[in-house]
Amino acid sequence: MAKAAVDFKMYLITDRTQCGGLRLVDVVEDALKGGVKAVQLREKDMSGRELYELAYDMRKLTAKYDAKLLINDRVDIALAVDADGVHLGQNSMPVHRVRRLLGPDRYIGFSCHNQVNAIMAQESGVDFITFGPVFYTPSKAVFGKPVGVEKLESVTHVLQIPVFALGGIKTENIPEVMAAGASGISLVSAVIASEDPRADAEAIIAMLSTNNSRES
Repeated sequence: MAKAAVDFKMYLITDRTQCGGLRLVDVVEDALKGGVKAVQLREKDMSGRELYELAYDMRKLTAKYDAKLLINDRVDIALAVDADGVHLGQNSMPVHRVRRLLGPDRYIGFSCHNQVNAIMAQESGVDFITFGPVFYTPSKAVFGKPVGVEKLESVTHVLQIPVFALGGIKTENIPEVMAAGASGISLVSAVIASEDPRADAEAIIAMLSTNNSRES
């Protein structure tokens, strides 16, 4: 069966340290109940066994809600739990090697921080990219100053694959990034750290549906 197009507009990234003491799977399930259709499991400090066990549970959960699951960087874990794909970065395995391992029917997402990265990622055959940080966010401060909406717009105009705005994305700036041509948004704290992940996910998805985005 051929891989479906990237048809989601919110790409939720996990961070169990922001769950306020709740279990990550419970927070993610609330978000899925709110309409989230794509989750990136990104827990870099876990051992291989811990990550596999969490990924296994997350695969069952996302399948229950007909949502996509991508694993950050770990191709072996993605294959072991039959995830929908992986999300790579600048220090990951080469995309062509990952594609050979995953086959043609799984997704490869890629993190980009400038236009050169974005163009190279597209040429390497990834299915979509995240681009940012668009706005300031403490978790992305290591990448330097925010790239801003203008650079986001320049990338969306150059690329043919979907571009997800990342970094400091909140309800008040969603219209701005969507107007810049983003196919959707990628976020962590606005949902994972929320007191009501389901309600906030619903509100954000409703907002995305009312804003025009470019065709995937």
